[in-house]
Amino acid sequence: MRILILGGTGEAAELARALGRYPSLDATLSLAGRTAEPKPQALPVRIGGFGGAEGLAAHLRAECIDRLIDATHPFAARISRNAASAAEAAGVRLLAIRRTPWAQEPGDAWTEVGSVAEAAGALGAVPRTVFVTVGRNEVAAFAAAPQHRYLVRTIEPVDGALPVPNLVEIRARGPYDAAAEEDLMARHGVEVLVSKNAGGAATHGKIAAARRLGLPVVMVRRPEKPAVEAVADAAGALRWLGIAASG
Repeated sequence: MRILILGGTGEAAELARALGRYPSLDATLSLAGRTAEPKPQALPVRIGGFGGAEGLAAHLRAECIDRLIDATHPFAARISRNAASAAEAAGVRLLAIRRTPWAQEPGDAWTEVGSVAEAAGALGAVPRTVFVTVGRNEVAAFAAAPQHRYLVRTIEPVDGALPVPNLVEIRARGPYDAAAEEDLMARHGVEVLVSKNAGGAATHGKIAAARRLGLPVVMVRRPEKPAVEAVADAAGALRWLGIAASG
């Protein structure tokens, strides 16, 4: 069986580790290449785009891929659309891993918005200290609200992507512990958290920390994705492939 995993998430890495124990499988993990130093993986890694849906379909045919697994980030809507179109065009079975989104709990104070640009607008006119955790590619949206003091955490350096007068950068890679997140927010005097609703445990610590500190959260809703066969985690993907999760 030839398997192509569209990755970049913890679920993709977990699935790669599991499939790496089966030498009879020919599996490859594809990464977009947005991170300069990706973590080592248990499978052969392909880095870079495919050239849209048509390019991905051509790759599926050329490599005789039997199964395509979309394990990309919940906000990677374009590649998920490309995966659905390419799989249909190439006649390849497709599965999406779509982790459960976070839900509000007692003590949460969320303002839900439809985009990062809307999140910037939702911060209001009064200057506040804002903890932004939306990824480097979208921090530029907050330049529209330069009155705030921004604490921005990214894997890659911001490198001028957010030209505001008051910016503190933190370069780090999750997972993040709730207690450490609480300490970070308290030390920097954070007054509001901005987050995408990524779901999962790796970055939920900031949500729990905001709850404990009584801080409001501007939460960006997930984009629409194609209606395809889906599971919530790597274990579900293994079952779909006919492999026991405990393998």
